[in-house]
Amino acid sequence: MPQTEARKTLKDAPIMWRRVNSIGVILDCNSTYAANLGYAKSEILGRPIFEHVPKESWSEMNDSLKTWFDTGKVTDRKITFKRQDGTTFPGLLQATSLYDENDNLIGSNTVIFNLSEMTEKKIQEYEEFFHDANNRLDEIKEKEYDNLDKGSKSEYDGLKKMFEMLLAVDLKELKNK
Repeated sequence: MPQTEARKTLKDAPIMWRRVNSIGVILDCNSTYAANLGYAKSEILGRPIFEHVPKESWSEMNDSLKTWFDTGKVTDRKITFKRQDGTTFPGLLQATSLYDENDNLIGSNTVIFNLSEMTEKKIQEYEEFFHDANNRLDEIKEKEYDNLDKGSKSEYDGLKKMFEMLLAVDLKELKNK
């Protein structure tokens, strides 16, 4: 899958990001997601999202998928995630839908916050990243969007929607959930 300029905003991002298809199979992720789960990226792609949560969290993950199908997004969903070594961490999932050029649902952009790492410093880093990434997407829109192919426009639109959602999240409040 070629890297668009829009997706490059996620390459070394401080957030855990993944893209899943409409049945919950991971199509892409960033290095932060892979590192936090203790896998190589190649071990993650093509695998179902349920492999990254302990069995006792499968119902919460399933409920998250149902919410996403019904509403097109998931916000503030607390789910326990499992690393390759078997250890777990409390995560907070945020997801927005991704559509193709014909408005067919093709997947989601999902961000997961590790709640055990939500320090004031980390929250500030996230907020600065969200603003910087959103500004970079605005630059892409202004300079390049009209020349993008349909797939790249779809990806841009999905990421823009994701960052707008993330900018509206009160991370300090989420830390206390």
